[in-house]
Amino acid sequence: MHLSRRTLIAFSLTLSALSGQALANDPKATISQLEERLAKIGAPKVEGTMAQGDKTLPALYFGARRINGNYDVVDEIKKASGATATVFVKDGDDFVRVSTNVLTPEGKRGVGTPLARAKAYEAVKGGKEYCGDVDVLGTPFNACYRPIKDGSGAVIGATYIGYKK
Repeated sequence: MHLSRRTLIAFSLTLSALSGQALANDPKATISQLEERLAKIGAPKVEGTMAQGDKTLPALYFGARRINGNYDVVDEIKKASGATATVFVKDGDDFVRVSTNVLTPEGKRGVGTPLARAKAYEAVKGGKEYCGDVDVLGTPFNACYRPIKDGSGAVIGATYIGYKK
């Protein structure tokens, strides 16, 4: 079979667009973008506490910027990729949303809500990544979670990226 130059170019452009689309909906690639944006702000640390909703939570910082209640980075990720994004802080045995663009069924940001105790929870609690299908506040997502570690290597939070299924 002999294909024309025009057909080969069209085929090549189609493949390129499809691979870009697949990469654009890849939670592993997008969580790396989230982590890069956070790392540019500074090193992660927990310092003091902050009231969020009806809870007092550890205050998570990247450099001098407090992440609790700050939605710039998660909203930039949503705008750039269409993904949902969350930063959790470790509070005792829980990981609690302190910055998120994930909405509750009532249409409010899901801050103050804990990470469900399932596979993702077990992975980040143990300092490991989890990627796979999850339920986030009642909606199925293809997602990735990664632990946030401080300078000593202690897990102090987690990042999340998800694409609705």
